[in-house]
Order: sequence, then C-alpha cells, then structure tokens
Amino acid sequence: MAQVESYDILVFGGGKAGKTLAMEQAKAGKRVAVVEAGLIGGSCINIACIPSKALIRSAEVAYATRKASEYGTEADNVRTSLDLVRNRTASVVAEMVAFNQSIFDASGFELVIGWGRFVSPKTLSVETGNGVRTLTGDKVYINLGTTATIPDVPGLVAADPITHVEALQLGDMPTHLLVLGGGYIGMELGQAFRRLGAEVTILERGARLAPREDEDVGNALLEVLQGEGVNVALNCSATTVTGKSGQSVSITAADGRVFKGSHLLVAAGRRPRTDRIGLDLAGVELDARGFVEVDDKLRTTAEGVWAMGEVAGTPMFTHASLDDYRVVSSQLKGGERTTDGRLIPYCVFVDPEYARVGLNESEARSKGVEYRIARLPMDVVPRARTLSQRKGFMKALVEKDTDQILGFSMLGVNAGEVMSVVQMAMLGKLPFTALRDGIFAHPTITEGLNMLFGNVK
Repeated sequence: MAQVESYDILVFGGGKAGKTLAMEQAKAGKRVAVVEAGLIGGSCINIACIPSKALIRSAEVAYATRKASEYGTEADNVRTSLDLVRNRTASVVAEMVAFNQSIFDASGFELVIGWGRFVSPKTLSVETGNGVRTLTGDKVYINLGTTATIPDVPGLVAADPITHVEALQLGDMPTHLLVLGGGYIGMELGQAFRRLGAEVTILERGARLAPREDEDVGNALLEVLQGEGVNVALNCSATTVTGKSGQSVSITAADGRVFKGSHLLVAAGRRPRTDRIGLDLAGVELDARGFVEVDDKLRTTAEGVWAMGEVAGTPMFTHASLDDYRVVSSQLKGGERTTDGRLIPYCVFVDPEYARVGLNESEARSKGVEYRIARLPMDVVPRARTLSQRKGFMKALVEKDTDQILGFSMLGVNAGEVMSVVQMAMLGKLPFTALRDGIFAHPTITEGLNMLFGNVK
C-alpha cells in the first residue's frame, strides 16, 4: 500500500462548494488537498453552466441578427458557423479554467488530479498520472456532483446519444436534433440549436414542459418554443431507439409515434456520482435515491465526513452549492448555520428567461398554504414594448392573512434580475406593499413590479 499522506482538510471533488472551502482553509493555514478527476474549477465552468450559457448567447445573437429587419436594420445572407460558436464557447471556458487555476495556486491548497475512491474511513486512494497516492484527512468533504441519466430504454445506449456535455462540443450542425426530455436542459439546448439552424424535436413524457412548474408556465414555454419552430411532443414515452446519434436515429413512442433525426440528445435528469467509490468502506450511507445521506449541517453518517452540493441532494444549482460551503464553513468557525429554511432561486435560460423564487401555486396547494395571487402580462410593461420582447408574464403569491410574499415566478426579458429584487424583499420579510409602492426607475422591467403587486387584492 502506498504511503499515507495526511491533511487537515481533504476535499473529494472540486465543485463550487469544495473548491471554495479548500481555498478558504488553505489561506487560513490548513494543509488542504482537493482530489478532482480533471475538471479544474468544477463542472459548472467546464461542461455545464458557463459553456451552455455561452452557446445560448451565440444562438441569441444569431436569432436577433435574422430578425434585424424588425428593428430597422437589413442583414442579408446571415450564416452561422458551428465551428466558430464552439470555439467561442471553448475560449470562454479556457479563460475561466485559467483563472480558477491561478486562484487555486495563490490559495496554497494541493490539487490532486486523478480518480479517487475510499479505501477506509476518511482515506482515499487516487489513481494519478504518476501512480497511486493514498490520502487521508482529519475532515473529509465529498463534493462529487451528478452526471446525466441515461434512461433504461431498449436501444438507447447502443445509439450512443449525446448529453449536454457532447452537445457543447459538436463539430457539425445537426440537421434534426431529437431531445429526450422537456426539462430545463432540454428546453435551453433545444431552443439554442433551433436558433443556430437545426430542426429540433423535444420529446417529453409528461403532459407539459417543465413539469415542476405550474401549468400556465408550461403552456407559455410551449408557446414560445413552438413559435420558433421547435417541434414538441408531449405525453411521449420512448419505448425503443434504433440507429446511431450523429448519423441517423429513430425513436418509437408508446403510442406508436415515430420520430427520426440525425442526432439524439438525452436530457432526462441527473444521478449522483456515488457508484463504485467505496462509500461503504468509508461508512457513508446513501438515501433511497442514491444521494449521500446528510443532516441539516451536511454531516454524513460517517464521523468527520461531510457532503456538499448535488451529491448531497442539494438543489442542482451552483449558487445552492455555494451556500453549502457557507454551512460547513460556519461549523469550522464555531457557527450554527444550517440548510433549513433556505430560499433558493433559480433561472432557466430559455429566451425569454424563466425565473422563480419561493412557492408556486402547485406547491402552495400541496402544502395547504392559502394565498392571494397577482398576475401581470409582460406586454403591459413599457420597457418590454420598447425592446419588442413582450412575451411572458409575472406572477406572485402573497400569504392570505398577512402581506408576506410567498413566491414569485416570471417568464420574460431580464426575469433573473427582476426575481432577485423580489427575493431581497422576501429575505428582508418586507410586505408586498414595499414593492407595490417602491419607486423604480422608468422605463425598466423592474418597474413592472409596481403593477404586479398593485394587482394583489
């Protein structure tokens, strides 16, 4: 067995929570090591948030250029080069990887690149390019994230489908992209590739897109995508897949419908990276869904071992993982911060954006929470009209017997920024009247909040 190397802090996986904790503790004088399979800076900047949003931005520019005449500018012979789009995306990623490497180096922690697995409590064996190293830590933090789920559909694995990772690296434009799954990733990439020039069909097994959202949201998103020429098949459960993605692929649905395309993108959910990494040897137990079991302080069932981010069942957003870092960092400083009662917002980068914080109507009803509701179409917001981006709506839930805001949803231009204003009011426990009567600059999208909350009865 290799010589055991001891650290104060051992982080298994270099995602947002893990790398932030490692830098903080290394700067504080702790001996810290981060074991990472190869994505310097984590999946967000390498294969997820950042590259996908860079691709989406290229698609937005292509779409706006083709519609330039609506704004008074003629643009002829508009063409899109997927090579240039891919190169721009890669450049954005490379810059962020280099920046992360520089701040890692400055902090002083040791980055160990290689495949790791537990071999005993709080001890990892890591296969590096220079052999095997055995590392142990007084405190160990698991931050391994998730990976795309490939459903158990006959022929699907053999068809060699792409996931969001490969979609960002395609060399040739798909002539017809089939997207298996109508959730956030499927909608974002489906719309982007449609705008870049591909035919796109989204297959969703449920009755609507974005099944976690209210019905009015799903219907509005469907209208947006169909309005841009994206084909959407709802109530569509795949039963068999034939062919090869990148050449010719066919999906047969349970009701007999057949869908043919050149490429197949699977966007059907994510699973935790907990298989075959020796968690049983470490005394770390999993929950029924395969995520690491943790308490409200992110402690696992093993003494001295914590889990953070998606692998611990935290909502699958980088900003939620960052707050996990705050929870575990608090404990190292004698604090009592927990995951209870967190208000976690999110934004889906379709165009127009969809953003939500707090409860939606479906959740409020399931919890038995009584509420008042206000709605506002984006079409009445002056700034939306000047931008010619009038699609969508705002919606807010206010507690029935108080003036507290329970939740906010928005499909519209700058939805993520507007949502943040409402979130701050919720964090400050301000009544809805503070937004109804607040003075917002004109003409901005945010001033729509005056009108929205003016509709609360």
